[in-house]
Amino acid sequence: MTIATETSFTSVNGLNAYLARPVGGSTRGMLLVPMITGIGAQIREWADELAARGVTALAWDPWHGVSSDDTNLAELFERMAKLDDDTCLTEQRTLLDHLFGELGCTKAGVIGWCLGGRFALILAGQDKRVANVIAYHPTVPGTPAPNHTVDAVTHTAQIEAPALLIYPGSDDLVPVESFRRLRDALESRASGATFVQLFPHAEHGFSSSQRHGNPVNAEAFSLSWPQALQLIDLTTA
Repeated sequence: MTIATETSFTSVNGLNAYLARPVGGSTRGMLLVPMITGIGAQIREWADELAARGVTALAWDPWHGVSSDDTNLAELFERMAKLDDDTCLTEQRTLLDHLFGELGCTKAGVIGWCLGGRFALILAGQDKRVANVIAYHPTVPGTPAPNHTVDAVTHTAQIEAPALLIYPGSDDLVPVESFRRLRDALESRASGATFVQLFPHAEHGFSSSQRHGNPVNAEAFSLSWPQALQLIDLTTA
């Protein structure tokens, strides 16, 4: 059965976002927290795929109007160094409120990639409404960046929802020690199932189709994505 969908760039309390959902809406929702590309073509593609599965997908825009569609990565990296954790998390909660409010979702989770993977773990630790959390290659460096004022590991241990942590063994930004701290934090929880995927030779950001010229990355994504989708299906139903 093909599900008709509708997509748009939208404004939520003054915040730019991308919305993809089944026509008429859905009670199932996901907040998408992007990688450095913002709400560029790759994030929109994933949002559209979720909508076609019956899920309302709302993507946060970290850059407030620009993305990899029209802005080079060097400028986006400069912007990333200026992100403020508390401001970003407030914006993400505003979009989560919108999913549960005007968009009519009764269950919603959060999925993030790279910088968004880190925020997804923190947000899920702070907000007990989330039905799941999926963190693709979260950017949690061994030494926190100067603007990383909120500790990801501490908040990861506070997540109550089922969680999927996905790590590439050849990550050049996140040392294996950081992955192990996040994994141990998840496994220390008293509630919430923990799922961990480790792809020994995949690279940071392997989920992006731009990195699939390396067959190791393409294979890692082809194995990981169906499990992420299944977790979304089971926890938002």
